[in-house]
Amino acid sequence: MSGWLKRVFGKPPKTVVVVSGLPRSGTSMMMKMLEAGGLPVLIDGIRAANEDNPKGYYEFERVKKLPEGDTEWLDEAVGKVVKIITQLVIHLPDSHAYKVLVMRRSIPEILASQAKMLERRGEAGGDVSDAQMTELFERHLKQVYAWMEQQPNVEYMDVSYNEALADPIPTIERLQAFLGGDLDTAAMAAVVDPGLYRNRG
Repeated sequence: MSGWLKRVFGKPPKTVVVVSGLPRSGTSMMMKMLEAGGLPVLIDGIRAANEDNPKGYYEFERVKKLPEGDTEWLDEAVGKVVKIITQLVIHLPDSHAYKVLVMRRSIPEILASQAKMLERRGEAGGDVSDAQMTELFERHLKQVYAWMEQQPNVEYMDVSYNEALADPIPTIERLQAFLGGDLDTAAMAAVVDPGLYRNRG
């Protein structure tokens, strides 16, 4: 019997809120919004804020070890929100329940943001064209959604980065309904900074 089924017939599962998405899709902004709204965040501060993310990355380093089976930290994440990019979400075990917020951003904007970040770091981009990267990203997201649909312990909601920047209130209202909490709407809206919307494809 799986860990999830044991909890269905025994104790209720412990829920972790996950902010996910492709890199450069607005995950850090969403983490900051939820923190302002009153949700505790699981971060370690190892990756410091910089020009690419001036308000911080909101990361927890051990998340990167999910594919290796490092999951003991999930008990620490119960009742909190943690950032896990889509490439790693599929490695979440069935020992917990997850409410996943999937940040969606125009792929040309994501590619432009990634290119700018590499330029600032003095790193060369890969040999893959934007068209090929778009196809790879779209295929990857389809696989992630298919995986989430098959997990009885996973609920998910899409969040448009572009819409949240343009008018955060409707997005915050959807978050309230999905998370079932008493989030501070005004505080969440106040941290949305359209000035950071710099790479538009």
